[in-house]
Order: sequence, then structure tokens, then C-alpha cells
Amino acid sequence: MTKKANPHLTALAAISMITVSATMAMAADTIKIGVLHSLSGTMAISETTLKDTVELLIDQQNAKGGLLGKQLEAVVVDPASDWPLFAEKARELLTVSKVDVIFGSWTSVSRKSALPVLEELNGLMFYPVQYEGEESSKNVFYTGAAPNQQAIPATDYFLEELGVEKFALLGTDYVYPRTTNKILEQYLKDKGIDASDIFVNYTPFGHSDWSKIVADVVALGADGKKVGVISTINGDANIGFYKELAAAGISADDIPVIAFSVGEEELSGLDTSNLVGHLAAWNYFQSAESPANAKFIKTWKARMGDKRVTNDPMEAHYIGFNMWVNAVTAAGTTDVDKVRTAMYGQKFPNLTGGTAEMLTNHHLSKPVLIGEIQADGQFDIISQTEPVNGDAWTDFLAESKVLKSDWKDLKCGMYNTETKSCVQIKSNY
Repeated sequence: MTKKANPHLTALAAISMITVSATMAMAADTIKIGVLHSLSGTMAISETTLKDTVELLIDQQNAKGGLLGKQLEAVVVDPASDWPLFAEKARELLTVSKVDVIFGSWTSVSRKSALPVLEELNGLMFYPVQYEGEESSKNVFYTGAAPNQQAIPATDYFLEELGVEKFALLGTDYVYPRTTNKILEQYLKDKGIDASDIFVNYTPFGHSDWSKIVADVVALGADGKKVGVISTINGDANIGFYKELAAAGISADDIPVIAFSVGEEELSGLDTSNLVGHLAAWNYFQSAESPANAKFIKTWKARMGDKRVTNDPMEAHYIGFNMWVNAVTAAGTTDVDKVRTAMYGQKFPNLTGGTAEMLTNHHLSKPVLIGEIQADGQFDIISQTEPVNGDAWTDFLAESKVLKSDWKDLKCGMYNTETKSCVQIKSNY
């Protein structure tokens, strides 16, 4: 005997199918942008601004009519400065939210956490922060500085302009500072600096008691030689470090500090009156004079309030986002493989008056700027170079000097120029 279908259940099923179809259609009508930045925890001081930046860029693009006839939609998650959570949230963005691209991470350990997920699922992430190099993944575009675009020029400035003879390399204890300082130690030795004149120290994220470390730095110059600090301290630990310097009565004339992770955003939470003269090396400062920068600052402050500042990683997202938009337009699709190919050779005006270009090693050409901290928390730009091409692999470590990254022609991120072979990319940590 055939059982009759319940008309009420059939109608409900039909309604359910229509609702699902409508939901899928609505989702298909937007291009989803994943935002993978910490909004809580020790790195929120730096990363929250980057979330705000991506949302601004998305709104600007939508005001222009969107992309490929669709509006852009931000999908924001909070990995909460918890490094393993970056992998989990990256997977969520790619498999559940089904984003077309991700803009995210600050620390290298967070990037390296997400990297296996990006490669497994063929996701695409734009990483906007200076980093240690020694990596080139086909699934990441590195829009921040490589060591040859920040750390090496900053060290040269200490050696050549300030006459620094002893170096304190102070960093937070994770991948970026350790690898950067490994490169800098070798570079300094190659420049004739004795190993005994190089002091290296690492502290945990959020470290607050800097009295002994600052005392050790002061003691380094007991013989009268000029001491300089190269800082790869990240996050809110910088607040305690600079406060201790001020408490110890150390001025920039006594022991200059050049920082790679302190910009306008970090200084906005500090009393900078005692920090005047200390330095930072970046590829952008808010004080850069160009029509493009004046327009960007005006737009940012109109949206976020006059007290909100701009900084280098924001410019990296600004460049990366606009390059991605142009690559998607050129490819006619958000398909990762096609967009990746369309990214090579993309050019876009930076905010310092020049032009950034995406290289086939997934790094940008960027000018190197050195700024001096002013009492108002801004930087006086005292040195600026022409654009420098970012190196994925440093020339200053023997094991890396022979390596080359070229994803366009060689289709390899770790090509050994001596053996003429592509080797498996692996992390140093």
C-alpha cells in the first residue's frame, strides 16, 4: 500500500528548500573577505587597527560599485593573540565562511600557525607586517618588510650614521625576533663587530619587568663604547620597556633605540616626552608628505576620529588590498590560482609618493624609512631610500644565500641555485 505524502510536510520542505536556496544566492552575491587579526590579548594593541583598516578598504571598494558586479563582505574573527587559534580560525574562514581571501596575522608565529591550513585548502592570505624572511609560500603575499627592507638598513644606519660599536638585540621570544637577530648577528660579525660586543636577550609576550635588562644594556657600555639597541619587542611589552628607559634616565643621545615593531599606534598609548630622539625603521610613517597620504589620513580620521593614527602595516594592507582588487579584476574571478598569477607585476601607488610592485617571490618593492620619535608621538623622517626589492631568503646566512623564490617561472619558493632543484619549504622553527 502506497503511503500518501503529508501535504503540510511537503509544503514545509519546499519552503525550507527555497530558504536555503535564497541564503545560498545571497552568499553568492557577495565576495567574502576574511579578517584574521587579534582583537583581544597582548597583540590587540597593534592588530585591532588592521581590522579597522580592512573594513575601511572594503567600504571604499563597495562605494565604487564593488568587485565583479558584487559587493564585498568582511568576515571578522578574533584569534585572540592565541597562536594555535590562528590555524583554527583560518580553517573556519575557508571552510565555513568560504572567504575568497584573507587579510591577517601580525606575529610570525601566528602566520606560521595558519600557513599549513592555507596550503592544505589553497587559501590566499595577505600578511602586512615586517617579518624575518626565510619563507616563501605560494599561499601568502608578504606585503610587510623583509629583513633587507628594514633590519639591515637600520643596522647600517647605526653603524654608519651614529657610530654604534656595541649592540643590544632585544626581542620578544618567538620566531621573528630570533630569526631576525640570527641574521643581524652574522651581519654584524661580517662588519667586524666582535661577538662579545653583541648582547642578545628575549622576553615573553607581555613582559613587564625591564629593570634588569635595561641595567644590562647600560652595563654593556661601561668601557665607553657607543651602545645601541635594536628592538624586535612586540605588542604591549613595549610600554614597559620604554617606561623603564625613561625611569633610568636614558636618552636617545646616551643609548639610541631603533625599533621594528613600534609605530604611531603603539606610541599613542605612551608618554613620549622622554622618548624623543629614539628611532624606528619602517616603510611608511604617517608624517610622510604626499597627496595620497594626506587623502588617506583624512579619510581614516573622518571615519575613526581625530585621535586615531595611521601606521606602516596599515599601508601594507592598503597596497595589498588594492593589488588584490586589481588582480581579481584582471583575472575576472576570485579563483585563488588565477588571482595569484594576476598578482605578479601588479603595481600600485604607495603612500610615500612612490610605486609598489609585487615581485614573483610574493614580496613587494618598498622604500626604507627611518624616523625619529617626536614629542607628539609622530616621527620625523630622517632617512628614506628608493624602493628596495624584498628578499625572501637572506644573503647573510650561508644556508639561505643559495636559495631563490620565483613562483611565476620556477614555480618554487625555495629553489637551490647550486643544485638547480626545488626543495621542500620548511620552517626554521
